[in-house]
Amino acid sequence: MTEGATQPVLRATLEDVARAAGVSLATVDRVVNRREGVRAKTVARVEAAVAKLGYRADVAAARLARGQTFRFAFVLPTGSNSFMTNLSEQVARTAGWLAGHRGFIDIHHVDVFDPDVLAGALENLSPAYQGVAVIALDHPRVRAAIDELVARGVAVVTLVSDAPSSSRVHYVGIDNPAAGRTAATLMGRFLAGREGTVAVIAGSLSLRDHTERQFGFHQILSSEYANLSALPVIEGRDDSDRTRDLTAALLARHADLRGIYCCGAGNRGIADALEASGRAREVVWITHELTEHTRRFLVRGTLDAVINQDAGHEARSAARVLLAHCSGEPISPDQERIRIDIFLRDNLP
Repeated sequence: MTEGATQPVLRATLEDVARAAGVSLATVDRVVNRREGVRAKTVARVEAAVAKLGYRADVAAARLARGQTFRFAFVLPTGSNSFMTNLSEQVARTAGWLAGHRGFIDIHHVDVFDPDVLAGALENLSPAYQGVAVIALDHPRVRAAIDELVARGVAVVTLVSDAPSSSRVHYVGIDNPAAGRTAATLMGRFLAGREGTVAVIAGSLSLRDHTERQFGFHQILSSEYANLSALPVIEGRDDSDRTRDLTAALLARHADLRGIYCCGAGNRGIADALEASGRAREVVWITHELTEHTRRFLVRGTLDAVINQDAGHEARSAARVLLAHCSGEPISPDQERIRIDIFLRDNLP
């Protein structure tokens, strides 16, 4: 090695800690794993050596040595929702990373809009699963199914849509009331004092994320934009054919319709109806999730803004949280916080 070259930094091992502390490898293992039977003075010596050497446990290697593996179920929606398709693809990609950590993912697609179907799917999951990530309906039957899983020792993470009064261990998703408030502020500013009505289209008010978004939206629209009045929420079940018909009826019925806020999916149907009406440039439309379709509508000018959550971040976060919970490891709240992104035509990635 030439003079001045940097020495490679080697990761400290348990053997290094044992040598530095002047104790046996078995003693170091007991201290590091917080097992009893070691004198306080020896514990202090080992901990000092750990700090000095910067020793960090290789959790994956430890699981491998113990022959320990984890299997997780991701329960995702059926249908052609582009965001959910993207989320499913991201979960499949995350499965490759997780396998290196001795964790394995199975994806189950069910109708999450039907509480009996979703609850039944959770109730009938194999006992081989140590963790479950689910797009949750905030419904008594679904909450009961989550609680039963947790009571059996299965870690449950809610993904995208929460069931906060259940026993789930963590929610992975954006702050949905804040997302709705953001959409209302954008709507009010885009319309710049124009008077009229605004339509709100949800997928289902049984999904907590849709309910919380429309709540946040109404909260700001009613308190800060007196020139605009929100029409009663309608449910499109995230189906493009259904949202096309609903949007066409809204446009025909309300000549003063100034804006549409879609807090779910079914965006292809909304775009079709707006463009067929000839009012696409006149009605401000704000929706959720940047997909290949909403990207195209933004570029075309039919859509004005997208409130987005990163599906890849959510898939990885759910896997990390489940793995950490099953391994007894801490999570980093900042790393697992899902941020709200706002995309216009001008800042598309």
